[in-house]
Amino acid sequence: MMTRRQRIISLLEERDYSPSELAQALGLRGRGSKKLVLDELRAIQKTLKREGKVLLIKPAECRKCGFRFKPEIKVPSRCPRCKSEWIEEPRFKIERRG
Repeated sequence: MMTRRQRIISLLEERDYSPSELAQALGLRGRGSKKLVLDELRAIQKTLKREGKVLLIKPAECRKCGFRFKPEIKVPSRCPRCKSEWIEEPRFKIERRG
């Protein structure tokens, strides 16, 4: 049986996922599911360096005005430019370095 982190790594090596999609794929439900996935991604990012892999981040983006956030492991709640809450979540993928 794989741990949650191992399952996340396995999923992200196949294709890119948003935090919500990862939570759904892992069968997590409820308010804290996205936060739990984001916490796991932060830990995974550190362990990947030792394995010669890298966590790629497609930054979150405002669907209203197109503002692109910094590529971070977090889901912003509001656009700083237009104040819209219609935010496309960041997407994550794991690839081999080099």
